[in-house]
Amino acid sequence: MSGSIPFYQKHHLHYDRGYRSKETQSKVSQYQASSRYSASGSASAATRSRGLNVSSHSGLEESRLSPSPKRAKPTYLAVDKDNQIIGYVVPIFRGSQEFATGLSDTEEARVRDTAAYMARRDLFTSGLEMERSELISRKETMRESAERITLNKRIHEHEEHFKRMNEDSLMHAPEFVIKPRSHTVWEKQCVRLHCTVSGWPDPRVVWYKNNVALDPLANPGKYKIESRYSVHSLEINKCDFDDTAQYRVSAMNSQGELSAFASVVVKRFKGEMDEFLPAPRRAITEVGPVSEYGITFQTHIVDKFGVSFGREGETMSLGCTVIIYPALHRYQPEVEWYRDDVLLSPSKWTHMHWSGDRATLTLTHLNKEDEGLYTLRVTTKSGYETYSAYVFVRDADAEVEGAPAAPLDVRCLDANKDYIIVAWKQPAVDGGSSILGYFVDRCEVGTTHWIQCNDTPVKFARFPVTGLVEGRSYIFRVRAVNKSGISRPSRVSEPVAAMDPADRARMRGTSAPWTGQIIVTEEEPAEGIVPSKPCDLQVTEATKNYVVLSWKPPGEKGLEGVMYYVEKCVSGTDSWQRVNTEIPVKSPRFALFDLAEGKAYRFRVRCCNSAGVGEPSDPTEATTVGDKLDIPSAPGKVIPTRNTDTSVVVSWEASCNAKELVGYYIEGSIVGSNVWEPCNNKPVNVTRFICHGLITGEKYVFRVRAVNAAGISQFSQESEAVEVKAAIGGGILHASPAPPYGITVLECVRDSMVLAWKQPTFIGGADITGYFVDYREVIDGVPGKWHEANIKAVSERAYRVSDLKENKKYQFQVRAANMAGVGIPSLPSNTFLCEEWTIAVPGPPHDLQIREARNDSLVLLWKPPVYQGRDPVNGFYVDIKEADAPEEAWRGVNTKALEKTYTKIKDLKEGEKYVFRVRAQNKAGVGKVSDVTEPVPALTKPGTKEIVVDVDDDGVISLNFECGNMTPDSKFVWSKNYEDITDTSRLTTETKGTKSKVVFNRPGEEDIGVYSCLVTHTDGASSSYTLSEEELKRLLEISHDHKFPIIPLKSDLAVELLEKGRVRFWLQAEKISNNGKVDYVFNDNVVSQGEKYKMNFDKNTGVIEMTMESLTPADEGTYTFQMQDGKATNQSSLVLIGDVFKQLQKESEFQRKEYFRKQGPHFIEYLSWEVTPECCVVLKCKVGNMKKETSALWHKDRHQIKVDEHLGFAEGVLKLEIAQISKKDAGVYEVILKDDRGQDTSTLNLTDQGFKDLMNEVFSVIANSSTPLKITSTDEGIRLYTFVSYYNDLLQVTWHYKDSAIAFSDRIKSGVVGEQLWLQITEPTEKDMGKYAIEFYDGKGGLRRTVDLSGQAFDDAFAEFQRLKAAAIAERNRARVAGGLPDVVTIQEGKALNLTCNISGNPVPEVTWLKNDREITSDEHCILKFESGKFASFTITGVNTSDSGKYSILVKNKYGTESGDFTVEVTEGTPDLGVTSYWTDEEGNVVFGSNTPKEKMKTTLTGTKMQKRKESVSKASTVKNVEDREQGKKSEAQNAGDPAEVPALDSDQTKEAKVDLINQTLPVDQSEASEQPADSAEKPEAVAETT
Repeated sequence: MSGSIPFYQKHHLHYDRGYRSKETQSKVSQYQASSRYSASGSASAATRSRGLNVSSHSGLEESRLSPSPKRAKPTYLAVDKDNQIIGYVVPIFRGSQEFATGLSDTEEARVRDTAAYMARRDLFTSGLEMERSELISRKETMRESAERITLNKRIHEHEEHFKRMNEDSLMHAPEFVIKPRSHTVWEKQCVRLHCTVSGWPDPRVVWYKNNVALDPLANPGKYKIESRYSVHSLEINKCDFDDTAQYRVSAMNSQGELSAFASVVVKRFKGEMDEFLPAPRRAITEVGPVSEYGITFQTHIVDKFGVSFGREGETMSLGCTVIIYPALHRYQPEVEWYRDDVLLSPSKWTHMHWSGDRATLTLTHLNKEDEGLYTLRVTTKSGYETYSAYVFVRDADAEVEGAPAAPLDVRCLDANKDYIIVAWKQPAVDGGSSILGYFVDRCEVGTTHWIQCNDTPVKFARFPVTGLVEGRSYIFRVRAVNKSGISRPSRVSEPVAAMDPADRARMRGTSAPWTGQIIVTEEEPAEGIVPSKPCDLQVTEATKNYVVLSWKPPGEKGLEGVMYYVEKCVSGTDSWQRVNTEIPVKSPRFALFDLAEGKAYRFRVRCCNSAGVGEPSDPTEATTVGDKLDIPSAPGKVIPTRNTDTSVVVSWEASCNAKELVGYYIEGSIVGSNVWEPCNNKPVNVTRFICHGLITGEKYVFRVRAVNAAGISQFSQESEAVEVKAAIGGGILHASPAPPYGITVLECVRDSMVLAWKQPTFIGGADITGYFVDYREVIDGVPGKWHEANIKAVSERAYRVSDLKENKKYQFQVRAANMAGVGIPSLPSNTFLCEEWTIAVPGPPHDLQIREARNDSLVLLWKPPVYQGRDPVNGFYVDIKEADAPEEAWRGVNTKALEKTYTKIKDLKEGEKYVFRVRAQNKAGVGKVSDVTEPVPALTKPGTKEIVVDVDDDGVISLNFECGNMTPDSKFVWSKNYEDITDTSRLTTETKGTKSKVVFNRPGEEDIGVYSCLVTHTDGASSSYTLSEEELKRLLEISHDHKFPIIPLKSDLAVELLEKGRVRFWLQAEKISNNGKVDYVFNDNVVSQGEKYKMNFDKNTGVIEMTMESLTPADEGTYTFQMQDGKATNQSSLVLIGDVFKQLQKESEFQRKEYFRKQGPHFIEYLSWEVTPECCVVLKCKVGNMKKETSALWHKDRHQIKVDEHLGFAEGVLKLEIAQISKKDAGVYEVILKDDRGQDTSTLNLTDQGFKDLMNEVFSVIANSSTPLKITSTDEGIRLYTFVSYYNDLLQVTWHYKDSAIAFSDRIKSGVVGEQLWLQITEPTEKDMGKYAIEFYDGKGGLRRTVDLSGQAFDDAFAEFQRLKAAAIAERNRARVAGGLPDVVTIQEGKALNLTCNISGNPVPEVTWLKNDREITSDEHCILKFESGKFASFTITGVNTSDSGKYSILVKNKYGTESGDFTVEVTEGTPDLGVTSYWTDEEGNVVFGSNTPKEKMKTTLTGTKMQKRKESVSKASTVKNVEDREQGKKSEAQNAGDPAEVPALDSDQTKEAKVDLINQTLPVDQSEASEQPADSAEKPEAVAETT
């Protein structure tokens, strides 16, 4: 955003009409001049259309043809020989009485001067004109002459037209058509009092302040008085406390005098000081328009600058041509420039120039601080003229793309000797991403070295700068930072010195002695007195970075000045700590730093002098360190209004509860572009702003943000779209309300009348805030002029108009107002006679409203009459008729008078339109009828809903209403008996979205009534609910049932006997949910399921039962079933004691014994299975009536199962345990009980579905035994795993990634190792981050274990994988001595020794040979070789005794180092013709070569690991074949896709396999037949040859 061109710069030719080209402006001026004397309303509209926010000008109008000045009163000037004016001569002139009385003070009177007077004035000024003509060019002379002729002609035409059209041709005393209104304003604001006065002759108007006449010339710039077209105004500039007064305007002519009064109250914001106000600049000291030459100057500002646009860093000049008449050679007016009403002084940023006829302001280096309203004021001894226009400054291009704009208004809030608090304003443009904070830089005055003050960006727009040198001056700047970069620095602040404020005040000096000011500061100090304690200590500012304290000096102090010590303590303790321990401060203000954020502190101050340290002040309240200032809330509704063809006026609702608000930023966007551009780059502290530079014809939407030191608020809601074009009707369509209508009189007394009216049919773009009433007197049918009845808007649609004249007739009109402005007035009402009503019956009711329109009913509301008659009103009658029916069709709705002001009208015909009226009655009779309502159809609108009463589970009663056609401005309005609910203690209103409800806090008789809900800003959505006494009683019963519910029962607890003599206790509930539960109680003890008690709860039928196999004497007592379903409860009891219990027990025991007596061996419980927690399947059954001879035979698939340790019989239970079940265990199992009494069989089918169900239970147990899914890392990747107590091959598991089954590949594999189930992710990436799960299938819902492999878990696992991978690579590639070397080599002197070993490593290792720990190099005697990066050889051509010693080979690369050691022992002996050679494998096992004689194989060779002798070097090839076969096995296993089945071969197993294979392949007796190939791919690992 920062680099784009704002929309107001993209089309620079489409500026406001006020700053078009001179040719266009001239054409417009000629057109406006042609309608110069049209109606004042048109003139004012034309003025508004220019779009410039400037004050009115007295003197020359903008619509004149040229900037020629108006002439002064006729004065004949005296000049010297140099044509310089030296005085004046008053001419002797005799004229008519009209001219003898002098000119009128108003502009309208001057316009009405007769042509005869103009001619006489020209006569006496012709001499001066002739002398001046020598100095004026011919072109200027011709122009002035033509303008004079044209002006005289127009004045004459206007005078004749005025004489013909003047309505007040008869002389009459002055009369105020519109009186001035009282105002309450804030300090520094301007206020204008205006009034409209009629009268003939034209009245002379004088303004008074507290009965003292005001003279604008005595206070130039303070007061401005204008009179134009009978409209007189007094403007008070920059109000202060002294302007609070009563102002009177007096109008006087020959027929009389009349005055009107208005009050002005000026308020001040707390904490503001007068020093911020510009000092008044007085131009004259005498009273009246006099000068040294006795001339009244006329000032005109022409060739004006318009609304201007610039960019930071550019230079801009603003200029106006100033014409002062008469032109005095040596006279210089006072020219001043203001920005936002602040006087500008020359500086390096602003240059001012006055050339004698042109005032110029040059802004040398534009910054956003230069944006604002610029005003030129030219002051002469006769008054002043002003002109204003707005200057916009947009941001310079950012140095880094996307960086924010520079902050602005950098200033120093507080300065002391060791700190300076710097403040600034946030920029409007953040570069597209939110601003992270700000950097503050400082520079010592006199240097160019900038130092950054904070290491981390600060978000709060205030920062304390410390580390300063006392007495030195500094300047500051601020930079904003976001994620894209840092902004340009702001404009530097004013220099400020780091010193104690008391020292700074002394350096300023005292006032000049001639000012006559006597300031009493404090009492004289006394010598030797310890100062008393300071007072009024308070925390004036608290942020997370610092706390500022301020206090007042003590009343008693010593002879010298006092200083102060500041102390702090943590809240809740009494340990006080002195903050400034070294040097006390001199000024009563101090800032504390280095406080712990979030902690609460208290502070106090002590005074000190040479006499000692005084008592501490009262401590402050606990102050928590932190930012107390919150970011302001978003502004409210934004309303745009048309202004000109290139500008729009934007108004908005201020942010709610915003503290220390700096201002607002406004942004605009062309509809559909979604590109927002700032309308201002400097915050404005008002809620109305004119956005200039828009494209004519385009539609824009706007939004606003609020700013304070804490930050920038959220955007407001976007405004409605507005088309940019000149406002003819004022604002966007329907921005202001439509006119009210239906004005009626409710009461009339001698001097006042109460009016009522109906709400406008359309309220505009915002809610109506009030109404304004105007009235006018009607004399003989001729209406007079309108007068304002109320100055302050009234919110009700009824108002008493006072100060009327008895027995006079009046008409009234009403205007509605909202946030967008005041709408147009209503049509004038009927003519009403102001006479006191004396009738006995009441006046008419008013404000009839229709609610809850339905197909057959509606609700009618009204307000009682204002005039009640002789007696109070005691009832109302409602009349109804069809809308198109004649007057005779009126009929009454009620025959008995209604006491309430509302009624529900029923039995309407659907679709028919009706009208209504209401009459009130008292004891005297029925009064006047009200106004008739608008026709209302009896029709239920689509989507209409009714209020629903609800009682929730907690028994809370509420009324609920929902509206489906709400707008953003809609609100739910609840009422009781159609009156506002005032007692909120009984009701609680809750609104969420399109639903609203009213909750009864304590339902009672006080709540009986009609409750209604109305939704505003809809087409009348409303509903009501009548809470009667019967309804309240019913709801309270339901509420009680919901609070304390009871489960209903179909039958109480009963007992019965079942087969085998079992006892059943049961009952049945009518209805119970699945959440219901039952407690079985016996003699106040809860019993549970077991061998003795069997419980069953059928929730579908509500049957609850408990069975017992038999009854014992201990079972005598009371049985109770306690039920609970949510909050509902119930219980039922059965008492079994005495004879009742004994009889039941006897019957049960008889049936049980009889049953078992008649039966042989049988199954009490048939064959079933269960799965133990150890995943062991147990087949079991319970048998009874067994004896020794009874046999129990187990069969599977009709084959008998041999009895072993898994079979057993104990306590009547047969069990068969299957430890590790598999598919082979599926089948049909059968148990046969047999003896001489018969047999019984129980079968269990464990095939197909039966086996699946069993396995599903096994899988469920396995799944429940699984541990949580964990994450580990390997050198190949990341592994997820879980452990189960037992693994079954039939277990079905599925791995999921992000709720999707994983498709396995070479990179992602799964497997099982023992009881561990794992998922391996090889070479993981960020794409593998996510949620993983393993799902165990059990035929039901399954069980899923999940783990989140993302965030820190992934980072840790991935880091561990990288570490393990690097370690594996290092281990794999480190330098190694692969073959190993023998520990000791014993060789005879003179023989040749050759040792060769394999070297491995990547990169190729460096090989170093050592002898006795000293490095040796290759020479003719000792030859060292390293071939192909793999084979290292050590050769001694002729061994001698000096070669004995300890040898080492050292291999090294970047992954590691390894060494091999061996010892060479040289012995004396005879030479041998043969060559003794041997090689050692990697374990150090010594093998002789094939060319070694057998007797030489007895040479002493010693190894430390395995000393097995081999007979051929070619066995190395055999070892290679062993390794190849092992590698082939691994490849086949991997191709099979099951890494878990690949057997792991460790190094020892591999080595043993090599040795065994060698021993099998090459026996000792075949050693001579084997030879190692010369071209073998692999050299021997370690070869030693002796010659």
